[in-house]
Amino acid sequence: MAEGATVPVLLPVEGSAPDLREALAVEGLPTGDLTEQGRRFFRVMRNGATVGFAGYELFGENALLRSIVITPDNKGKGLGEATLRHLIDKAKEEGARQGYLLTISAAPYFERLGFSRIDRAVAPKAIMNSMQAASLCPASAIILTKPFSS
Repeated sequence: MAEGATVPVLLPVEGSAPDLREALAVEGLPTGDLTEQGRRFFRVMRNGATVGFAGYELFGENALLRSIVITPDNKGKGLGEATLRHLIDKAKEEGARQGYLLTISAAPYFERLGFSRIDRAVAPKAIMNSMQAASLCPASAIILTKPFSS
């Protein structure tokens, strides 16, 4: 993170929150299942202001990381990486040991953070049967995974 920047805090937010939906839509991220059961979303706060959103779904010990977005005026400040670390920590607290995500354009970013591309055929069925993987994201979306260290 940029020198002098405060660490972001993740606060639970309902999937029905209008600003969550708007932030995801602006970035072209899926919004069709935000209010479905099992989704956990967080408002990313820094210095009392919303700077982004993030979320995940749990499938046993596997977490599908999703909806990670930083507001346009807060990009380039290290908040995405810090948010991802906090999101992984929250998923680990609920028993997740492996993370998965789908992306159309951000694979190099996540690979730099330790994620590896995998073929859809080797991804857990529960992840591939999720609404995000099965219908919301295009078939061309890249799947990445990362083990969560203890």
